[in-house]
Amino acid sequence: MKKRELFLSVLAFFVLISTGIAGTAFAQSFPAKTIRIILPFPPGGPTDFYARLVAQKLTDYLGQQVLVDNRAGASGIIGTEMVAKAAPDGYTLLFMSTHHAINPSLYKKLPYDAVKDFTPLTLVAANPNVLVAHPSLPVNSIKELIALAKAKPGQLNYASNSIGGGNHLSAELFKAMAGIDIEHIPYKGQAPAMNDLLAGHAKLMFTSVGLTVPNVKAGKLKALGVTSPKRVANLPDVPAIGETVPGYEANSWFGMWGPARMPKEIVSRLNRELVKALQSPDVKKRFKEMDAEAGGDSPEEFAAFQKAEMAKWAKVIKDIGLQLD
Repeated sequence: MKKRELFLSVLAFFVLISTGIAGTAFAQSFPAKTIRIILPFPPGGPTDFYARLVAQKLTDYLGQQVLVDNRAGASGIIGTEMVAKAAPDGYTLLFMSTHHAINPSLYKKLPYDAVKDFTPLTLVAANPNVLVAHPSLPVNSIKELIALAKAKPGQLNYASNSIGGGNHLSAELFKAMAGIDIEHIPYKGQAPAMNDLLAGHAKLMFTSVGLTVPNVKAGKLKALGVTSPKRVANLPDVPAIGETVPGYEANSWFGMWGPARMPKEIVSRLNRELVKALQSPDVKKRFKEMDAEAGGDSPEEFAAFQKAEMAKWAKVIKDIGLQLD
């Protein structure tokens, strides 16, 4: 071997060793300052609740302040882009919903790649929704709804809180799998959609279990089926839609990511503390009160889950010909 080649080989060897030592030292000192969790939605909603609960637990476990920074706008795109462009040092993280798997197919162009520009950390929670009907609709089960919709194609309607949102796409997935035609009435937000449903102007809606239970118990709405594979504690008599439409599942979910190219030691540390937080009895209890199932999987498992969700919603979006600017 020539002297130059030998010199370059030895140099590369020492660079590799020194880089590994530096990375390990950095991981051992992490975190040395405040960690910021970017939440691309406004404060006050379910996503905000989950994020702040997790942030408080991480503060306890990591020994450094973990803050939630609400950066709402454009279906979560603005805040998500901030994390994609942040330094991959573990101090800027993303807390995002199902929209992270929906937006890549929904929008013509995003300022980031939902897979390549992020490091998966863990699934935080899965939250079922419920299909509810106005009492005037003469159905009391998913089976009866499908029969009525087939008898009156295009004559029934459902409300959603936005075009391309989880509730909208959950309904479109249900329509496709059940082989029915129901008209979509989009609203600008959850409140106006729910108000029109309660008034009987809209007849059906996919919505969160927590928002639905009081109206169901008061007889203002009928709960026909939940979107999770199994029944939920707050609506124990309401079957899963999948009991009638095999394979149907459309949970809302929440997860955490960091920017791409984060050191594996930092990823391991954050995942370890997140799993510990999510599996703690008090967090699991709070999640259960919201009919949410706490997560806590590995980064690899979460990456595979995200990939499957992206494929599922991409098909729904393509089948209905939906795309936003």
